[in-house]
Amino acid sequence: MNNNFLNDYNETAHPALLTSILETANYKLAGYGLDALCDKTRGLIRDKLQAPHADIHFMPSGTITNLTAIAHMLKPYQAVIAAETGHINVHETGAIEATGHKVITVHTDDGKLTPECLKPILSFHTDEHMVQPKLVYISNTTELGTIYNKQELQSLYQFCQAHDLYLYLDGARLAMALATHVLTFPDLANYTDAFYIGGTKVGALMGEVLVFTHPTLSHDFRFTMKQKGAILAKSWIVAAQMQTLLQGDLYQKLGEQSNLMAEKLKTVFTQVGFTFANQPQSNQLFVKVPTPIATQIIAHYAVDSGYVTDHNGQIDPKLMLLRFCTSWATQPIEIDQFTQQLTTWIKSSLIK
Repeated sequence: MNNNFLNDYNETAHPALLTSILETANYKLAGYGLDALCDKTRGLIRDKLQAPHADIHFMPSGTITNLTAIAHMLKPYQAVIAAETGHINVHETGAIEATGHKVITVHTDDGKLTPECLKPILSFHTDEHMVQPKLVYISNTTELGTIYNKQELQSLYQFCQAHDLYLYLDGARLAMALATHVLTFPDLANYTDAFYIGGTKVGALMGEVLVFTHPTLSHDFRFTMKQKGAILAKSWIVAAQMQTLLQGDLYQKLGEQSNLMAEKLKTVFTQVGFTFANQPQSNQLFVKVPTPIATQIIAHYAVDSGYVTDHNGQIDPKLMLLRFCTSWATQPIEIDQFTQQLTTWIKSSLIK
């Protein structure tokens, strides 16, 4: 089965990142993120962010980064606000709730939060009989593939500052957002309190980099890291890969490749008359496909599938919602091969 459109981490690693790991083989390093290679990479990241005082930590994966960061930033009675589709609400097996913190969700059509989304929550949670909203969780790109631009991020951050809230950004697919040039690395440092630079979904063997830009929020964070099992003895494995990704423009280039392949798929679907749940902006496409053709696709490709519903929540049996996810490793020939098969299935469906 061809699984190229299932996700953006189905390749082991980009060759340059594997090489960066191999190059550490002859070093004896202190470990736990306290070695010279980690320090050098921290300096590189601070320069990239134009944030000399940023506190930087090398983490194993996205979920443990989110739960460790959020558990550290919140007091026991405080809660995090997220879009209903947010990763911490849907795909982390209650990890945030397991740390003792409620996730307050907001329904949005595009997966993005705005100040207007947050106002009713703050108006409702007004006293000690309820959890206290304290942190706003967003991801860029979102779980629906949409992107916060600089103006949207700035507006949300200013609202959070005005209402004594922290803003935390999940950057699992940050490369794809940065590749669109609607915001920059310094924008992230300027308009969030904490965020992470995703590696796993953009060619790294594993690993993410958590960045605190708030001046005091990360105090004693390494204690929380250790308690949550997030301190890697060989943290330099993540640092070496991030150094290679960020030294030049490889990070954005890999994001651009992911987005470009998705754009090619978007053109294919548009030409055959299929529509999208959300207007595609990055490497995730949510396509409404006639059920007979969707069945053929699912039989030959590993893609995520779901239902199409109307405004009343009723399932439309004539359509299925398929998620196509391209990656840094997706090649044009794969799009061409899929296009040929799709054309055949459509013609066969019309004959029947």
